[in-house]
Amino acid sequence: MRVFFIGFGQAGGKIVDMFIDQDRKLGTNSFRGIAVNTARTDLMGLKNIELRDRILIGQTMVKGHGVGTDNVTGARVTADEIDSIISAIDSRGTHDVDAFVIVAGLGGGTGSGGSPVLARHLKRIYREPVYALGIIPAPEEGRLYSYNAARSLTTLVNEADNTFIFDNSAWKNEGESVKTAFQRLNNEVVRRFGVLFRAGEVGRMGVGEMVVDSSEIINTLRGGGITSVGYAISEVQSKATKERKGLLGGLKDKFAAKREANEEVLLGEDRSAKIVALVRRAMLGRLTLPCDYSTAERALVLLAGPPDEMDRKGVEKAKSWVEENIAGVEVRGGDYPVNSEYVAAVVMLATVGNAPRIKELLDIAKETKEDVIKSKEKKTSMFEEGIDPLFE
Repeated sequence: MRVFFIGFGQAGGKIVDMFIDQDRKLGTNSFRGIAVNTARTDLMGLKNIELRDRILIGQTMVKGHGVGTDNVTGARVTADEIDSIISAIDSRGTHDVDAFVIVAGLGGGTGSGGSPVLARHLKRIYREPVYALGIIPAPEEGRLYSYNAARSLTTLVNEADNTFIFDNSAWKNEGESVKTAFQRLNNEVVRRFGVLFRAGEVGRMGVGEMVVDSSEIINTLRGGGITSVGYAISEVQSKATKERKGLLGGLKDKFAAKREANEEVLLGEDRSAKIVALVRRAMLGRLTLPCDYSTAERALVLLAGPPDEMDRKGVEKAKSWVEENIAGVEVRGGDYPVNSEYVAAVVMLATVGNAPRIKELLDIAKETKEDVIKSKEKKTSMFEEGIDPLFE
């Protein structure tokens, strides 16, 4: 799948920067991307996106200093300069792109306000689907950020073809520094979506037996709404590793290896059971957005790992298990062969109907709006009427 990423705002720019870095290291050439921001310093902090692909907007309005967490201004600036953003996207080439993905933190100003505006214009101009990957803030980050995220998400869901959500509050660790926390969260985002968006590409290990290509991902996401992604990983003990352990361990390990070989003949190494267990872990574990998975309308199951570990029966059983546990009946799936010491399972739950975290976010936003109105009504001045000012 060839994806054109647009990193909007500080958080979005950093994540797209990491996607580009991952793509270069793997040598797959599947991703291309630009970063858009109203703050010059945020753009300068990027490492992998080329300078020509860093777009500074709103210079006449905010002079390169950002919009100060004001997403209404972020939306206005984006609307004013949408032509320059679209021109920048066009100049990078879009003829072979399968989808556009706008990445943004929804609690701030630039990405929160600008993402829905850009999604609307991209859908109007291009035939390819436009997805959003929105990062929602934890409640502890402040009510203003939750309010911004609720307003942005409510608009974005209507403008994008589908919206992936990553919930910061579900991934926080106690006692972690700000820098370490955001780096870890961004790594989690890139790891999960990097595997998903690369499905179907031809790599060094060849093509999968049950290929998941871009059309299957697009069809799974076609219902709109919000989507959550699960991920689990399991280490594979290769023959080379076993031999190395045997050589280093001496006679004791040789006998142990012989015993293991005999047990494998007697019991059989049930790869299908391992795959089903891995998919269960991915779906029942920590999702990018905690939600009631049984309300998902569609799902996609992707297994990535060494070809020898990909068991057809296991993939089919895993798909059947997912189908039994979601509201809809559309479950697509397959394998993606990669040269790795791990097997990874990605489960994409599309068009989720119930996510308590989203409800909580909307409730916080409603309370915040009411409190703002009340504070304006109660506003008093130390300088009461009675003394005439010098001029009106």
